[in-house]
Amino acid sequence: MKKVSEIMTTDVATIPGSARVSDAVNLMRRKGIHTLIVDQSHEQDAYGIVTAFDIVAKVTATGRNPRQVRVYEIMTKPCLVLNPELGVEYAAKLMTSAGIHTAPIIQWNLLGILSVTDILNQGDFLENPQEDALAKQFQALLTTARATCKQNGAASDACRQAWDAVDAVEAEAAYQKAEILEKTAFEEFCEEYPEAFKDREYDTWCSG
Repeated sequence: MKKVSEIMTTDVATIPGSARVSDAVNLMRRKGIHTLIVDQSHEQDAYGIVTAFDIVAKVTATGRNPRQVRVYEIMTKPCLVLNPELGVEYAAKLMTSAGIHTAPIIQWNLLGILSVTDILNQGDFLENPQEDALAKQFQALLTTARATCKQNGAASDACRQAWDAVDAVEAEAAYQKAEILEKTAFEEFCEEYPEAFKDREYDTWCSG
């Protein structure tokens, strides 16, 4: 899975919230873009965002004069922001859930901007679907957990830690598919070795 930082656009066009909408339109036209990030006005301030749709819907469609409307009147602030280390699929989920097409990438400072077009054109979901990647990771961790428990004992801390890793990936895969697991891989393991987890915290997991 690629990270947001690998496909984001680093050349970000910004504009002050106090600028006129006509200035925003001219900047968009000059750069051939549809989104501008609205600058912070002070250190604790949030970033904002203004899009071509904001301008069309809130200025053009209402007949307002873009030379008399300020960007802060039509922007969204604070706006949804993305961490550069976030996986692209999770960024896509955040953006679609919020109903947006573009989001700034921020880690202390403004680093870039990500659009659904970037995800479509540069994401690796064709070559490496998250579903397949999670399935491979799950199988590898499952093999490791069983081997670790066989070597160190089913009641060992190493065994428990190995199954924690299996549980985490299995839960994530189920979440991505919107599935409810009838029985987890760990629960199946408990059925094979019921005595190994007697009087341990595992009991609550194994017993359901």
